[in-house]
Amino acid sequence: MSEEPLIHDDEKIDYLLNRKLRIIQRQRGYRFSIDALLLASFVTLQDKDRVIELGTGSGIISVILAQHSNRARILGVEIQEGLFSIALRNISLNGLDDRVEIIRGDVRKPASFCGPQSFSLAVFNPPYRRIHSGRINPDSEKAAARHEIFGTAGDFVEAAAWALRAGGRMSAIYPSTRMAELISKMRSARIEPKKLRPVYSRQGTSAVFVLVEGVKEGGEELEIMPPLVIYDARGEYTDEMREIFRHVSSSEFPGGG
Repeated sequence: MSEEPLIHDDEKIDYLLNRKLRIIQRQRGYRFSIDALLLASFVTLQDKDRVIELGTGSGIISVILAQHSNRARILGVEIQEGLFSIALRNISLNGLDDRVEIIRGDVRKPASFCGPQSFSLAVFNPPYRRIHSGRINPDSEKAAARHEIFGTAGDFVEAAAWALRAGGRMSAIYPSTRMAELISKMRSARIEPKKLRPVYSRQGTSAVFVLVEGVKEGGEELEIMPPLVIYDARGEYTDEMREIFRHVSSSEFPGGG
């Protein structure tokens, strides 16, 4: 790494996993949000997996996955210079340089950052909004996290298909309203959906997200998993949600992306 400061003036450190993990984040601007933790908890990580995270942002998912297996090796790819810098520092801050590599790369050009069929697991949390849908946030990092400025869901799926070997798995989170599009892109790329888990804000409402796992060149058999509900009737986190991030020990949930 270069000699840049570990923490910049506009940044702070949040703590995860009973303070075992430290995550540098912007004090204002782009910050990871709850969907990153939902995806990290959904991923099935095998001990010797070679993992690629497409659009790693601040590196939060890669850092969490690295804590789940000492033998997995992870490559995080991020196009934005500022987030790339934060991700690099998060890896070093948590002593993960020997197991996690962060590189700058464009998911629309996967051949520029990895060889074909190089990974057993691909993970991504892509932007949710089409480029001409809604107001573009004036903060460039927030804008790219929310809108498809640097790649559509299809681009992320195609990058995963390039990177994965036959039998490799893909895990992602996406809005329920656009899940049909994501599944269509997966099947076009020969990544067969194998597990779907809908995520609801509260019981009795429509799903807000869907977690999906697919297998490259897998057979046709889909499991619809039990729903995950975020809030109970009192507006508090459900027991399952508390279990997912029960080790978050900062004064408030480090979201707000």
